Amino acid sequence: MDLKSEIDLDKLPQHIAIIMDGNGRWAKKHGKPRVFGHRNGVTSVREVTEGAAELGVKYLTLYAFSTENWSRPALEVTALMALLVDTVRKELKTLTENNIRLQAIGDLSKLPDRSRKALLEGIEKTKHHTRMTLVLALNYSARWEIMQAVKNIATQVEQKELNTNAIDEQVFENALSTAGMPDPELLIRTSGETRISNFLLWQIAYAELYFTPIFWPEFRKQHLYEAILNYQNRERRFGKISEQIEK
Repeated sequence: MDLKSEIDLDKLPQHIAIIMDGNGRWAKKHGKPRVFGHRNGVTSVREVTEGAAELGVKYLTLYAFSTENWSRPALEVTALMALLVDTVRKELKTLTENNIRLQAIGDLSKLPDRSRKALLEGIEKTKHHTRMTLVLALNYSARWEIMQAVKNIATQVEQKELNTNAIDEQVFENALSTAGMPDPELLIRTSGETRISNFLLWQIAYAELYFTPIFWPEFRKQHLYEAILNYQNRERRFGKISEQIEK
């Protein structure tokens, strides 16, 4: 079945966020070490990025490494950081050919120097690309992001750059890592888990949640199309009732 042709391009989510889960379990299922799953997950990143860009999605945010992931075995963390360097450098040509801009959110200062350098180089070399923005959430935690926003706003108030009465949702959103981006309308999580796991907690207030049992290394364009079609078959009311939406 050609799912792509069934998608209504006029009702595309402009921002899709994905929790890429199941690399380790997929590797275990194949009798391989966890790192094997992470390496194969790169193919899924490429597939989904190309698929989203081809449809016309404007922002794709991938949860690549959370602050909690540092507690994983040291060998796995080291391998993940090395994989980040290799992937960014290898995929830079593809990003350029497809006019895709690379960005990152999270506490990048805690990344190993080599990983951070490769990431920042990729961001710099693609900063003028306009077709789609690929956002990597690295050393990211939504609670950390919210706390940072609160601290930044408090500093502005303390320095009398901002009046307390002027603080509203827009001021707060401008203090987040995702300032300037639309909120995700669709959040996908792979591997059958049904948690948010500290990801974009402010931004997904009205996102449609889509959970699939597919492990991330097996996730392909067709699975992305399925998620988007599922999204398009839902009624987004934003607190209103159906009759109000239909008017």
